[in-house]
Amino acid sequence: MQTQDSPIRFDTKITVLLRNDLQPWQSLNVTAFLVSGIAAAVPELIGEPYEDADGTPYLAMFRQPVVVLAGSKEVLTAAHSRVLSRGLPRSVYTSDLFATNNDQDNRAAVRAVPRDELDLVGLAVHGPRNAVDKIFKGAQMHR
Repeated sequence: MQTQDSPIRFDTKITVLLRNDLQPWQSLNVTAFLVSGIAAAVPELIGEPYEDADGTPYLAMFRQPVVVLAGSKEVLTAAHSRVLSRGLPRSVYTSDLFATNNDQDNRAAVRAVPRDELDLVGLAVHGPRNAVDKIFKGAQMHR
């Protein structure tokens, strides 16, 4: 039974995996881009808008936490293969995107590289908790 003070347990999970050799600014930027893709693909994950006590409105955000993990290039590549085999909503960020500065060039940079040759630096996934946990096996909490 869920009480007012009980933590909410969600059936699904949003998880971001970042390559562990990124600079701090890169990690933050990649995370922001990746979760925007999840929000666009699964709009029901967005809660209601916020408002402070003075009535100032703020934008709605995810209604559940986002877990951010880190791992080696090999862990990221394995997670990418696992998410593709499960068909869950996903977004990717490749190293090539650090050299672009607009959405059109970003998409062209990803499109130019075969799937198995993408130099992944980030991956975000939304799906059932157990499936997402299996996808990110070997990753650790981001620090």
